[in-house]
Amino acid sequence: MNSLLQTAITAALQAGKAILDIYDDPASDFEIEHKADHSPLTIADRVSNEIILKQLKNTPYPVISEENKATAYAIRKQWQTVWIVDPLDGTKEFIKRNGEFTVNIALVYGGRPALGVIYIPVKKILYYGTIRNGAYRADHPEYSPDMDFDALENQARRLPLDREDPVYTVVASRSHMSSDTENFIDELKKEHGEVKLTSIGSSIKICLVAEGTADIYPRFAPTMEWDTAAGHAIAKAAGKELYHQDGCTPLAYNKEDLLNPWFIVK
Repeated sequence: MNSLLQTAITAALQAGKAILDIYDDPASDFEIEHKADHSPLTIADRVSNEIILKQLKNTPYPVISEENKATAYAIRKQWQTVWIVDPLDGTKEFIKRNGEFTVNIALVYGGRPALGVIYIPVKKILYYGTIRNGAYRADHPEYSPDMDFDALENQARRLPLDREDPVYTVVASRSHMSSDTENFIDELKKEHGEVKLTSIGSSIKICLVAEGTADIYPRFAPTMEWDTAAGHAIAKAAGKELYHQDGCTPLAYNKEDLLNPWFIVK
């Protein structure tokens, strides 16, 4: 396991632990604020962001994070390699206390995802991958300042996992289902007959396709690069891809506009 991946995993697990401490505190009201786009922001977003940035400072690469003011594109376009971070993906799910939120950390090279780490704090599930060495799922990893990465690698399972349920499965957003998505699913039903729909929050959806639990994830609603970069790296390392709605053009990163187009994971 290379040092950049180790750094990203350490950051994700440490941030996840801090998020869970806030989440599990019955007295916490999460100190909810709202950003300019009306999306929620909590103390957990800020604490997670601080932890991750502190870890990533030990690497030579700059960071694009949801919680940081965007650097001007005139500067960003010179970044061949860059971290793209969502310190708490699924803040709405965090506030609802349904457990469907993640920590997302990706390393992008030349606009393409090269490394990804996604951690689900409540379930204590870690997904990680690199384009060179494949994608993996590790259950119940524990953050430690002196983590045993050999032990983590030994217990991790390579993606995609063996699948028992043969029914064609579509995964969709818990909070952002659109009419376009519903129409797309109706077309899949015509093509595949029986179709199972799973609704869940955050980047977990991409992970389910990467591990083979789901077959496809259509997203015809707004997302930002930090919502998808880590999942894209993991999915690609598992032999999947995030395409534009045309089904053949992969998503690119560190664009002038950090808004993603509509996309399909398959």
